[in-house]
Amino acid sequence: MKKCYPVLLLLLFSVTIFAQRPPATEQETIKISGIVTDQDTGQPLEYATLVLQSIANPDQVNGGITDIDGKFEVETAPGDYNASIEYIGYKTFQVSKKTFEESTDLGSISLAISAAELEGVEVVGEKTTVEVRLDKKIYNIGKDLTTSGATISDALGNVPSVNVDIEGAISLRGNENVRILINGKPSALAGFGSTEALRQLPADAIEKVEVITSPSARYDAEGTAGILNIILKKEKTLGFNGSVNTNIGYPASSGITVNANLRTDKFNIFNTTGYRYRDAPGNAFFDNTYTSGRFDRVFEDRIYNRLGKSFNTNLGAEYFITDESSITGSVFYRTSMGEDVTENANRRFIGSELNNRTFREEQENEDDESYQFALNYVNNLNDEGQKLTVDLQYSNQDEIKNSIIEENRILPDQDLIVLENVFENEIQNEYLIQADYVLPMGDSQFEAGYRGTLEEEITDYRLDSLDQASGRFVLNENLTNKFTYDQNVHAVYTQYGNKFGQFSFLLGLRLEHTQLKGKLESPFDDSTFEEELGADVQANFDKKYLGLFPTVNLIYEFDEEGRENMSLGYNRRINRPGGWFINPFPSRSSRTNIFQGNPDLNPAFSNTFDLGYLKRWDKLTLTSSVYYQQETDAFERVQESTGQVTTDGIEIVRSIPINLSTENRYGAEAGVLYNPKKWLQLNSSFNVYKFSSDGVFNGVNYGNDNTSWFARFSSKVSLPAKVEWQTNAFYRGPRQSAQTKNEEYYITRAIDNDNEDSEYVTYKTNKDSIKA
Repeated sequence: MKKCYPVLLLLLFSVTIFAQRPPATEQETIKISGIVTDQDTGQPLEYATLVLQSIANPDQVNGGITDIDGKFEVETAPGDYNASIEYIGYKTFQVSKKTFEESTDLGSISLAISAAELEGVEVVGEKTTVEVRLDKKIYNIGKDLTTSGATISDALGNVPSVNVDIEGAISLRGNENVRILINGKPSALAGFGSTEALRQLPADAIEKVEVITSPSARYDAEGTAGILNIILKKEKTLGFNGSVNTNIGYPASSGITVNANLRTDKFNIFNTTGYRYRDAPGNAFFDNTYTSGRFDRVFEDRIYNRLGKSFNTNLGAEYFITDESSITGSVFYRTSMGEDVTENANRRFIGSELNNRTFREEQENEDDESYQFALNYVNNLNDEGQKLTVDLQYSNQDEIKNSIIEENRILPDQDLIVLENVFENEIQNEYLIQADYVLPMGDSQFEAGYRGTLEEEITDYRLDSLDQASGRFVLNENLTNKFTYDQNVHAVYTQYGNKFGQFSFLLGLRLEHTQLKGKLESPFDDSTFEEELGADVQANFDKKYLGLFPTVNLIYEFDEEGRENMSLGYNRRINRPGGWFINPFPSRSSRTNIFQGNPDLNPAFSNTFDLGYLKRWDKLTLTSSVYYQQETDAFERVQESTGQVTTDGIEIVRSIPINLSTENRYGAEAGVLYNPKKWLQLNSSFNVYKFSSDGVFNGVNYGNDNTSWFARFSSKVSLPAKVEWQTNAFYRGPRQSAQTKNEEYYITRAIDNDNEDSEYVTYKTNKDSIKA
């Protein structure tokens, strides 16, 4: 396999060498250049199209597309031309009978969004709701009232195709294996392997969310569902700008966010600081039926209360070295503290007779601290659109959990069953280096780049149990361990895009080399380890594998105004197991339920096809798509009996992740944006999907076939006296996996915004009702 590396790298980058050879023609040519931006926001528009049609010879057409900075440059012969610049969803810019006798810089050309998007918008600078690109859909947060004073997690819950459940878990089209990026890169702001950080950061910091269901080769191949790329705001106005946002809600929650920015000709200094407090009570009910063991049926009533406090700040500075290059450095810091109390009341039946009752209380204190240092360098190498970007980043997270667990028997006798003290310390370090190069070539564009990500995850787990005979806590060696998990990924990619008339394409190829290393430290010697976990379990390992990930994105525009288009995307992606899924030492959620990782777990690979359609009318916008995904070696958590029972005869069940043979997922989604009146905006989306899996583990068939759906609706009404009212509703249908079933739930949210002075004062009420 090592002999393949030089050949693959040569194939990936040989196009770059060929593309930079100068043209072998001596015909006199001139250069037409400029930059295309959004009229309202000033943002550059990537992949806008310039068309030059010769007046003397109408069959002679030349043109090009803009790069990531909105710049274009086209070589053509001197003469008289009709020129036009087009971009999906924007009005076409046209110039008739323009004479170009020498190289000309057209300067900055601003495009206005089409009338369908402007209808009903009253606030100057409020952004269009949705933009369609070759490889993604972009949803601008705009003036969504429900994100005022909310968190990033709340804002994602309003984005079509995205689902954020009651516990904060994020899924895309019903698939939770979604990759979350901040400004195109993995970040401590999004958390490491958890979405809890997104529930603590303010939504006011978001500019837009990119939903990438068919990612191009520029992005990581991780995440079989796709990518959510959260783009943070960056002030472009000279001078000092700032804002303060506060919120309060029930159940007890409050927060404050301060944004400040100072920009000059040479510097841009920015800061976002926030504090949040949240007290979240809740309850749950479980009904378990057993076909073997002492008890036939077990009911569990759970009551919990989660108290959380968090502080975060992001401070950075951008220095403009020249008009074409800049360097940006930033520091992010977040600290949080949580106090969780969970009470479980269990009733166990033999037949219809109540035979056993227990009460369990867990008090958990959690301290979490994370920080990130980032450095970004951008150099527009020349006026032709060549660009080099380099990123360096280091992130760290240190999480400490300390729990006291007490369980008492109430029936048939009253006595102490167990008293435990659990300590868990999880440390994660991540290093990232990335370089991207863009080379325009006439009316096409070539890109290539490298990304290296080095991740280290250290989990230190200790459990002490009370010895009732001596009255002292004793170390439980069966569950105490320290596991170090390293994941190193090196990737190179190349992609090429072009446009022919109304047809555009973007083809890419990404090569990723992965190294996974595991090291386990425990009180066991080798013989005891084999006896407890099995002789075939390899806790210390070093695995390496290579993967190729092709991407294809096509789009056809039915008209020149971008009112109707159809797109087709294909991509191959990967889902690598995390450290928790690998660690072979069991961790216990209760004395009857344990989770044990699987060191032999292999990565899952997926192939996805996506067909999309967009149509705009004067007051109505329709987006729709159908998709299909096949995932091989998909992960599934299965439950099996350990063959052990507790001292009072209750069966101990183990949950373990395995690779199922195949999982097929296909579905359809549609979204409607309707502005019937200036004072009324309606927005709705619907997604239905079906997934099936097959696989056998230890002689048990874990195949599953299930259909589910979710829908959301939002209405925004502008009332007299500058009062606005917004209502959001979300519903997700029941879901079922191989061994578990999730019931339906829905969330409704209503907000009124009464601005006595729209620049300074905002009053907001927020009421959530949840049924699960």
